[in-house]
This record gives sequence, C-alpha cells and structure tokens, in this order.
Amino acid sequence: MINVRLTQSLHIEFPLIMAPMFLVSNLEMMKAGMRGGIMSVFPSLNYREKGELDKILKELAAYHLQNSKGNFGVNLIVQKTNPYYKDHLKICVQNKVPFYITSLGNPKEVIEAAHPYGAKVFCDVTNIEHAQKCYDSGCDGFIAVGQGAGGHAGPNPLQILVPALKNNFPDKIIVAAGGIATGQGLLSVMVLGAEGASVGTRFIASKECTVSEDYKEAIIKAGMDDIVMTEKLSGSPSTIINTPEAKKMGYHQNWFEKMLSNNPRTKKWFKMLVQLRGMKKLEQSVLPNNYKRLWIAGKSAELIESVLSCEEIIGNIKSEYLQGLDSLK
Repeated sequence: MINVRLTQSLHIEFPLIMAPMFLVSNLEMMKAGMRGGIMSVFPSLNYREKGELDKILKELAAYHLQNSKGNFGVNLIVQKTNPYYKDHLKICVQNKVPFYITSLGNPKEVIEAAHPYGAKVFCDVTNIEHAQKCYDSGCDGFIAVGQGAGGHAGPNPLQILVPALKNNFPDKIIVAAGGIATGQGLLSVMVLGAEGASVGTRFIASKECTVSEDYKEAIIKAGMDDIVMTEKLSGSPSTIINTPEAKKMGYHQNWFEKMLSNNPRTKKWFKMLVQLRGMKKLEQSVLPNNYKRLWIAGKSAELIESVLSCEEIIGNIKSEYLQGLDSLK
C-alpha cells in the first residue's frame, strides 16, 4: 500500500484512478480496478436508460464488499446543459456512492449532497480560477486536467498546473491527469506535488474494454502528434485521434456556432444540442464494424503498444512506479 492522503481518503491501496471515459468505462473494467486496489470511476452518462444507473451502482457496491482493496466512484457532468444531471445525482446519493468527480460546472450541489454521508468529491480543474470556486464550495480535492488529457483536456502543462494548485491550496489533495500511462509518469507528477494520477487512454486498449478493435488498434498506432483538439463534439475543446472523419468534421466552431454558444439567450440550448449530437456521433463510432471513426484519446497513446488486461496494466504501472522510485535513491 502506498500511504498518501489520496489512498487514505479514498480507501484504496495504490494512488491511481481509472479515469471515467464516456462510452468506454464498463462494469468489468470497474471490477478489475477494484481488484487491483485502485479507484475505478465511470461517467453516469454511460447509463442513460431508466434503471441502468441504479442497477450498476448496486452491482458495484456488492462487489466492493468482496473486493475492498480498491473502490469505485461516479463522474457527473454538472453543467446545466446535462439533462440527466439532477436524476443521476439523486440516484447516486440514494446508493451512497463513495466518491465523485465533477466536471464542467459548479460542484456545490454534489458536495452538499455527498458530504452528509461521508462521500468525497474531487473536481476537474484546468486553472486556478476554477479551482478557487471549487475550493470555496468545499471540495475534497482536485483532478488537475492538463495538456494531453483524453477528452476535455486543459491548456496548461502539468509541470505548471500541479505546483500552482499545490501552492494555492496546500490542504487539498491533487490528482494529475493528462499524458500519464506508465508508473514513471505517475512518479513524475507525484514529484511535482500530486498525490496520484488519473489514467484513461491506457485502459481503452484493455481486454475488458468493449469498444471496437479498430478503436484499440488506432490507439496503439497513434503517436502524440496524431491527437488533436476539436470543439465540434461537445462545444468544449476535446482531444480525439485525427482520423479522416475527424478532419472532415473539423476542429473549430464557425462564427454562427460561436455566436449561439455565447449568446445568453441561446447558449444553454445550443450547447445541449451540440453535446447530444456529439454523443450520438461517439456512440456510433465505438461500435464494432462501424465506418465512422471519431475516437477520443489522449496524447499518452504515444506510449501504448499493445492491448493488455486491466490487471496487467495496473501491475505494470505499480512495478514501473517502484522501479522509478528506486532509481532516484
């Protein structure tokens, strides 16, 4: 067990979070993470049909009773444009979810609902200004989302973002996210002041992951320069593999889309429309034998060379971390 505030607070053995990934995270991946002694997190938006979210939360809670080395949590998109947010939060609280990661909005409502029963709430942040708002709302920690992260990546390098958060909020736990796929990467951000790392893209290329083999193969083949940013999927900058379909879709909103996104009267509804369209595109793309290839991935794809089981991935990160630690002595 690595004894830092993160492992103590989240009741896990190793300071690693299996990052929540839209349409990617699934039950078997979550269970494998728990067996490996890490924190497994999934997006609530992966379960949008009636009864689905409640069912998987009950399954995970039951599994956790038998596999308590690790733990599980839920990622909530707290933007007003998420039509499922209120219902999903209610279901999570009813099931006493032990850990939350909030994204893209004000976390106050989640914090106020989670803290009375002892759950922890960490917030995705990309800068000090947003972190201050989360801090003032009473969050337990930050997911420092830096350059190279899969999905909604931040603009700042972890070498700046993590120490800045540490300097401004020394009492909060910091988890680094972006470009981390190895134990050496985990060790590097802990030297900067983080107490753990959130890893996503590495787990897409896992045996338990049920996305198409084409998606996994694209991650294995992709280099760091094959990962690009686009605003077209959700309205916010997201990293994707630069496939022909991505090039055709484009990377920036046009002037009319930007106007609708910024107009106080239209921005909520237009962003909701963009996000719903983006979700549909991604849903089609992850399915086997689909010609549409819009695949989210971070720049850590550069370091991924094979499809492994989640157990092997976690084991490799642990051994690489310890080897790296020994090399510094």
